[in-house]
Amino acid sequence: MWQELQIFLLAMTPIGELRAAIPVGVGVYHLNWLLVFLISVIGNLTPILFLLLFLRPLSEYLSVRVSLCKHFFVWLFERTQKKHHRAIERYGWWGLMAFVAIPLPMTGGWSGALIAFLTGMPFWQAFSAIAVGVVVAGTVVSLVVKTGLVVGQYFGWQILIVILLVVAVSWLIFRKVRNKK
Repeated sequence: MWQELQIFLLAMTPIGELRAAIPVGVGVYHLNWLLVFLISVIGNLTPILFLLLFLRPLSEYLSVRVSLCKHFFVWLFERTQKKHHRAIERYGWWGLMAFVAIPLPMTGGWSGALIAFLTGMPFWQAFSAIAVGVVVAGTVVSLVVKTGLVVGQYFGWQILIVILLVVAVSWLIFRKVRNKK
């Protein structure tokens, strides 16, 4: 039970989220991947629910109480709307979901909640986009972790490292060639 709680808490962190919780649960604690997936998704969505519910009231409260906060939030919202209005209009729910679904640093549920707050997206629209994105990200991370463990088990970690290096170098070459066009 202690390991499950650690996975849940790790999934709640803004930096770790699913990208840390699933590899730890499956690779380090050797727990069932489906259990780890479910705990991680629930753990990742727990703080998002509170962020979406309380960021706006907190910013409004601070704006009323502290004039510096009022100026900051007015500037932040106007700047966000001015710079990203077209993208928000164009992509909306799908854009937020895709942003959260990409399991890379600085993307995920916490960042998605901040984007939803800054763009004024309604609660249920934002939460559903973030929830779907978290499930997709969790699926991707689970597949990568399971694939890595299987390759490492059958061929050894040296081959896994070589495969990762080949993929990384191929990706860099592809990007370089594509940027030259």
